[in-house]
Amino acid sequence: MKKIEAIIRTSKLEDVKNALIKEGCKGLTVSEVKGRGVQGGIVERYRGREYVVDLLPKVKLEMVVNDEDVEKFIGIICENAKTGEFGDGKIFVVPVEEVVRVRTGERGKDAL
Repeated sequence: MKKIEAIIRTSKLEDVKNALIKEGCKGLTVSEVKGRGVQGGIVERYRGREYVVDLLPKVKLEMVVNDEDVEKFIGIICENAKTGEFGDGKIFVVPVEEVVRVRTGERGKDAL
Protein backbone atom coordinates (compact mmCIF):
# COMPACT_ATOMS: atom_id res chain seq x y z
CA MET A 1 0.00 0.00 0.00
CA LYS A 2 1.07 3.56 -0.64
CA LYS A 3 0.03 6.95 0.67
CA ILE A 4 -0.40 9.62 -1.98
CA GLU A 5 -0.08 13.21 -0.75
CA ALA A 6 -0.89 15.87 -3.31
CA ILE A 7 -0.51 19.61 -2.78
CA ILE A 8 -2.66 21.43 -5.35
CA ARG A 9 -4.32 24.78 -6.03
CA THR A 10 -7.50 25.36 -4.04
CA SER A 11 -9.34 26.22 -7.26
CA LYS A 12 -8.71 22.71 -8.62
CA LEU A 13 -9.98 20.78 -5.59
CA GLU A 14 -13.48 20.02 -6.89
CA ASP A 15 -12.21 18.85 -10.30
CA VAL A 16 -9.61 16.55 -8.74
CA LYS A 17 -11.94 15.23 -6.03
CA ASN A 18 -14.74 14.43 -8.46
CA ALA A 19 -12.37 12.69 -10.89
CA LEU A 20 -10.84 10.59 -8.09
CA ILE A 21 -14.24 9.51 -6.78
CA LYS A 22 -15.42 8.67 -10.32
CA GLU A 23 -12.38 6.39 -10.77
CA GLY A 24 -12.92 4.49 -7.52
CA CYS A 25 -11.06 6.39 -4.82
CA LYS A 26 -12.81 5.27 -1.63
CA GLY A 27 -11.15 7.44 0.99
CA LEU A 28 -9.76 10.93 0.82
CA THR A 29 -8.59 13.46 3.40
CA VAL A 30 -8.44 17.15 2.49
CA SER A 31 -6.57 19.80 4.48
CA GLU A 32 -6.13 23.50 3.89
CA VAL A 33 -2.42 24.31 3.95
CA LYS A 34 -0.06 27.16 3.08
CA GLY A 35 3.26 26.81 1.36
CA ARG A 36 5.68 27.87 -1.30
CA GLY A 37 7.85 26.27 -3.93
CA VAL A 38 9.40 27.41 -7.19
CA GLN A 39 6.57 29.92 -7.52
CA GLY A 40 8.05 31.77 -4.54
CA GLY A 41 5.01 33.86 -3.76
CA ILE A 42 3.21 36.88 -5.13
CA VAL A 43 3.57 40.65 -4.76
CA GLU A 44 0.46 42.45 -3.49
CA ARG A 45 -0.29 46.14 -3.07
CA TYR A 46 -2.26 47.53 -0.16
CA ARG A 47 -2.78 51.26 0.36
CA GLY A 48 0.04 52.05 -2.01
CA ARG A 49 2.59 49.77 -0.35
CA GLU A 50 3.97 46.57 -1.80
CA TYR A 51 4.36 43.41 0.21
CA VAL A 52 5.21 39.83 -0.68
CA VAL A 53 2.92 36.95 0.18
CA ASP A 54 5.34 34.03 0.18
CA LEU A 55 3.11 31.38 1.75
CA LEU A 56 0.22 30.78 -0.61
CA PRO A 57 -2.99 28.90 0.25
CA LYS A 58 -3.08 25.37 -1.14
CA VAL A 59 -4.99 22.16 -0.51
CA LYS A 60 -3.41 18.86 0.55
CA LEU A 61 -5.11 15.63 -0.49
CA GLU A 62 -4.13 12.40 1.25
CA MET A 63 -5.20 8.90 0.31
CA VAL A 64 -3.94 5.38 0.90
CA VAL A 65 -4.26 3.10 -2.09
CA ASN A 66 -3.22 -0.36 -3.23
CA ASP A 67 0.18 -0.49 -4.97
CA GLU A 68 -1.41 -1.30 -8.33
CA ASP A 69 -3.59 1.86 -8.22
CA VAL A 70 -0.83 4.40 -7.54
CA GLU A 71 -0.06 5.35 -11.15
CA LYS A 72 -3.76 5.58 -12.04
CA PHE A 73 -4.47 8.05 -9.23
CA ILE A 74 -1.31 10.08 -9.89
CA GLY A 75 -2.43 10.43 -13.51
CA ILE A 76 -5.91 11.55 -12.47
CA ILE A 77 -4.51 14.17 -10.07
CA CYS A 78 -2.06 15.52 -12.66
CA GLU A 79 -4.68 15.66 -15.41
CA ASN A 80 -7.22 17.51 -13.29
CA ALA A 81 -4.91 19.80 -11.25
CA LYS A 82 -2.68 21.03 -14.07
CA THR A 83 -2.93 24.61 -15.29
CA GLY A 84 0.54 24.77 -16.83
CA GLU A 85 1.61 27.60 -14.52
CA PHE A 86 4.01 27.70 -11.58
CA GLY A 87 2.22 26.64 -8.41
CA ASP A 88 0.24 23.69 -9.78
CA GLY A 89 1.58 21.56 -6.94
CA LYS A 90 3.47 18.40 -6.06
CA ILE A 91 2.63 14.75 -5.45
CA PHE A 92 4.46 12.61 -2.89
CA VAL A 93 4.17 8.83 -2.66
CA VAL A 94 5.25 7.07 0.53
CA PRO A 95 5.01 3.44 1.64
CA VAL A 96 2.39 2.47 4.21
CA GLU A 97 3.22 -0.41 6.54
CA GLU A 98 -0.22 -1.01 7.99
CA VAL A 99 -3.80 0.23 7.90
CA VAL A 100 -6.34 -0.58 10.64
CA ARG A 101 -10.04 0.19 10.45
CA VAL A 102 -10.90 1.44 13.92
CA ARG A 103 -14.55 0.31 13.87
CA THR A 104 -13.93 -3.33 12.92
CA GLY A 105 -10.25 -3.97 13.51
CA GLU A 106 -9.77 -5.02 9.86
CA ARG A 107 -6.18 -4.68 8.66
CA GLY A 108 -4.29 -4.17 5.44
CA LYS A 109 -6.16 -4.03 2.12
CA ASP A 110 -9.39 -5.05 3.87
CA ALA A 111 -9.23 -1.82 5.90
CA LEU A 112 -9.14 0.38 2.81
